[in-house]
Amino acid sequence: MNQPLAYVHPGAKIAKNVVIEPFTTIHNNVVIGDGTWIGSNVTIMEGARIGKNCNIFPGAVISAVPQDLKFGGEDSLVIIGDNCTIRECVTINRGTVASGQTVIGDNCLIMATVHIAHDCHVGNNAIIVNGVLLGGHVTIGNYAIVGGLSAVHQFISVGDHAMISGGSLLRKDVPPYTKAAKEPLSYVGINSVGLRRRGFTSEKIREIQDIYRILYQKNYNVTQALGIIEAEMEATPERDEIIDFIRNSSRGVMKGYSGNY
Repeated sequence: MNQPLAYVHPGAKIAKNVVIEPFTTIHNNVVIGDGTWIGSNVTIMEGARIGKNCNIFPGAVISAVPQDLKFGGEDSLVIIGDNCTIRECVTINRGTVASGQTVIGDNCLIMATVHIAHDCHVGNNAIIVNGVLLGGHVTIGNYAIVGGLSAVHQFISVGDHAMISGGSLLRKDVPPYTKAAKEPLSYVGINSVGLRRRGFTSEKIREIQDIYRILYQKNYNVTQALGIIEAEMEATPERDEIIDFIRNSSRGVMKGYSGNY
């Protein structure tokens, strides 16, 4: 921890084998786990909790106060899991009284210039591509991929294993296992390539496809489609996850695309 060109507040708790490059500033009430590397010109502010074996690249600002006019200076956190890579000029704001924390899971890749606002929750193994903007209270599921330059409206949820096309505007929730593209953002199929890479069997992928055919390709409304899925499809964790996601959506889910799938 002998870093003559970096400033580390005496109240910060830094593991002994953390590397902190020159011109970085680490404030009070910060915890950084074993094996983490922090590049030059990084600013880590009060309330940051950073896990083990993370890599934080130059220009990143972690745990700055929220860009929320309702924020009253309350204590809150940014919690970053293990094995995360946070690239250049990423900004991650800490939580507000709403949840008290902004959370990034394990094994995430947050590419350059991404902004993650207050009270967001990003799941494990997620990839947030360059230039993405997450509004406050956004939830990104495990293994989800958000394409570059996409903008995600506050309170949006993206399900597990979903894949969002680059340059998308997310105004509605994106259910798990799907691909989303077009404008307005629409269902364009399931993320079959990603599911195969993650060990889903052909039978399981067909099951997920059958569920979304009922939901998006049979001209049923959402209530009708969910009733048919429950009545006709065998109960499985994936089926129940899709049903629960749609029923619990506060903003409604994206619509189907009228063209070919």
